[in-house]
Amino acid sequence: MKVAIVGASGAVGQEFLKVLDERNFPIDELLLFGSSRSAGREYTFRGKQITVKELKHNDDFKGVDIAFTSAGAGISKEFAETITRYGAIMIDNSSAFRMDEDVPLVVPEVNGDDAFVRPRGIIANPNCTTIQMVVALNAIESLSHIKRVHVATYQAASGAGASAMAELRKQYEQIVAGETPTVEKFFFQLAYNLIPQVDVFTDNLYTKEEMKMFHETRKIMHSDIAVSATCVRVPVMRAHSEAIWIETERPV
Repeated sequence: MKVAIVGASGAVGQEFLKVLDERNFPIDELLLFGSSRSAGREYTFRGKQITVKELKHNDDFKGVDIAFTSAGAGISKEFAETITRYGAIMIDNSSAFRMDEDVPLVVPEVNGDDAFVRPRGIIANPNCTTIQMVVALNAIESLSHIKRVHVATYQAASGAGASAMAELRKQYEQIVAGETPTVEKFFFQLAYNLIPQVDVFTDNLYTKEEMKMFHETRKIMHSDIAVSATCVRVPVMRAHSEAIWIETERPV
């Protein structure tokens, strides 16, 4: 199988490499793509050195079976046609296509069969906080229909990418050294702090991150479930946590 990773140098791209290796995913050829800044970097995969190529509108994806993409919504939208032109399945980690009617939004443990209907050759990967929640909700949904969910998420710096993790690390170092911490990636200082705002606010005063949990959960579970989310950024490197309150139609 010929596999491509778009955004190979990013935090998610690096996790793609680790997981593909850990799972012993059947790969005959692996291609890595990135921005002009990342092009030329080399990564080792199963004992072989692979050089990152610059992502361009050309025929580089000819013969590719699966392309894992995590380079941001803008890049995904711009290059979707280039990536899928020759039949590659594009599994996209960005928010670009999640709510498009002709793109399945898939969590394999919950709605894996949806992945087999992909008119545009694209499968969307949901928001990280939605994924872990619907796996838990799905087990309860099998016992009784879920009417309503209130969820509080506690999201690590990793959710904002490699640069966000680097900023958190730098802030801790600066504070210990008695310096003023650098604040660029987040709205406020994250080190030794909690920020009850992930992404920007919408007109209804929920943030975009919180509204993703509402819309994506309904699409994945094919349900009229109502979700109210409060998303909080916490000063840890990796691993999101959630506290979930669930109201079912019948006693469980």
